[in-house]
Order: sequence, then structure tokens, then C-alpha cells
Amino acid sequence: MITKFTPETDKVYFIKSNSLFHILEGSGSIQVDFKNYTDWQDKLIYLEKGQYIKFLSPNFVIRKIEFEDEQVFQDKEVRVLFKHLVSLGYINFDQCSDCQRYLSSTVFNNENASIIDISSKQWFWQNPFQASKEEYHIIFDIKEVIDQEFQNHLTHNDVADLININGNIAQELVKDKVGFSIKKLLSNKLLLESKKELAFTQKNVQEVAYDLGFKDPSYFNRTFKKVTGQNPKDFREIYGLQRDLFVQDLLNIIKAYHQDKQTLDFYADKMHMSVKGLSKKVRSKMNASLGQLIRQEMILTAQKMLSESESVTEISRQLRFEEPNHFSSFFKRYTGLTPSEYQAKTTASS
Repeated sequence: MITKFTPETDKVYFIKSNSLFHILEGSGSIQVDFKNYTDWQDKLIYLEKGQYIKFLSPNFVIRKIEFEDEQVFQDKEVRVLFKHLVSLGYINFDQCSDCQRYLSSTVFNNENASIIDISSKQWFWQNPFQASKEEYHIIFDIKEVIDQEFQNHLTHNDVADLININGNIAQELVKDKVGFSIKKLLSNKLLLESKKELAFTQKNVQEVAYDLGFKDPSYFNRTFKKVTGQNPKDFREIYGLQRDLFVQDLLNIIKAYHQDKQTLDFYADKMHMSVKGLSKKVRSKMNASLGQLIRQEMILTAQKMLSESESVTEISRQLRFEEPNHFSSFFKRYTGLTPSEYQAKTTASS
């Protein structure tokens, strides 16, 4: 699926399927998995399912391609784009003429796998770690084991055994080409997943520790603080991302559907909650009812359409009122003005 959109500033976008991000316009930093980047210009960025991205400045315009066909990723040549070893997975767009031809086409075909093939070849041509293909396959075999088994707190020899290679050879190869030890790659993965659990879930610290394979939560606390300088509770307080995500997600859903859907059960279903549970959470976090939020968005849409000289009949139709006079009554109840009075006031002020 190919989309073009303007992201909200500082909103967390979770990657639900392996995706390509091409930044068409904008300036400033982006954040991926708690790391900020300013060197994204002239790159195609590849993000793996389970990562997140944030845009830390306004005015970004993004082209996004989601690769939903899992068959594509059975090819080991492809994983180099998504299995990040040190930084972002990317290719240099300005050096890839085939990529430019594909993405400059005004009509996209459904064969999104072709941009994957083009990009994989470009990545190997760039050869970021100055390794042979055989060496790359060993390195990325190691990375896959780390991604799958990090909760088991493996040693570098354990990792090597799982891909049937001598531990010393594996260690030397990764250290030489990537610049990190296997132990460091393991600890980096464990730290990243620790941060995600703390920032994006409501599990308590003890639950997070156990889920990540720590038998002693106190040891998890000490290890986390040693690496980050913050204990897990302080980290959660500082980032506070989960609290913001609930509000952001709900408001985005209301914004997307309020013209067609005004029932509470629709939004509860979208948020994967009961109506009672969602209503209670909305009231506690936003000091408003779910119905108020929906009505506020309807009023904002109506005001925008009135300022653009749309008729009451057309606005009534788009907001799913049975009769134009029902819309007029609704609008006056919440704004104190009839639609025509609001339109006249807007026209006069402009």
C-alpha cells in the first residue's frame, strides 16, 4: 500500500508492517527507536515491523510504502534493508537511478516487491560494512538470532552455536565489520525492548523485567540505570509516551471517522475497548466525555465548511443529519449561532 501524508509533529507512528519511508519535504530531526537522526536527506528509509518513527519538526511530507506480502521477506537478500545493525536501514536515493525512476512514476503498480529488489541491490552495492555477501549472510543470521532470542540472555557462543559457526570466528567477523561485539548487539537489543516496554505499555516494572528474562527485578533496575542513567520509573515518567498515545490515537480516529460514525460503540471497537472502559478512560485523561469529543470534531468540520461557503444542506448531508434543520439546531446549541449567522460573521471578519 502506498500513501502520501503529512505526519503530526511528535506523534509516535508504530510500524505495523515492513515499510519504506521517503521524506519528500521537511526539515529537522526524525526519531526512530529512541534515536534522533538529522541525516535522512536523499535516503530511502526502511523500517521493520515493531519499530516506531516520530517527526520532531512540522511541515514534513512523507511517501510511505507498506510491504504487506510476507512472502517477500523469505528472501535473505531483502533482510539487509530492515535488520538494522547500527543505525537506520537505508539506501542513498540520490545514487540509485532505478529507485528514482520507480518512485517518480505518476502511477504506481502493485508490484511493490520490485522496489525491494532494486533497493537490496543498491544496499549491497553501497556495501556499508565493506563485507562480502557470504560475510553479510553470517552477520545477518546472527542478527536474526538476537532478535528472536534476546530474552534468553544468550552468550556470543550461544548465538554462534545456533547458526552453526565457530564462536571466535563469529565474534571476530562482527567486531571487524560492524564495530560492535556480539555481546554489545545483544545488550543493545535488550535495552531497546526494555525502553519500548516501559514507554509503550502499562506493565509495571516488575512485569517488564520478568517478560525480558530477568529473574530479579532489582537487577533489571540496576542494569537499566547503569546504561541509561535513569531508573525504569524515571524513564517512564520522562517519556510518558503511552499516555500521549492513547489521546493521540483516539483523536486521530475521531478525526478520521466523525463525519460518518457518531456512535460510541464504533470508537470503542476501534480502540479495542468496551464502551464503559473507553468512556471512563477518556473522562479521566481528558476531562471530557467521548460524546463531547465527537461533537467538538463535528462542529470544527462544520465551521470549516461554512467558512468555505458550503451550504447548510450539503454540510448536513456530509455530517449524516436526517434534515438540514436538525443540523442547524445542533450547530446553534453548541456555538450559540445559527449556521447562517456564523457564516456571515466569518465573511465579515475576512
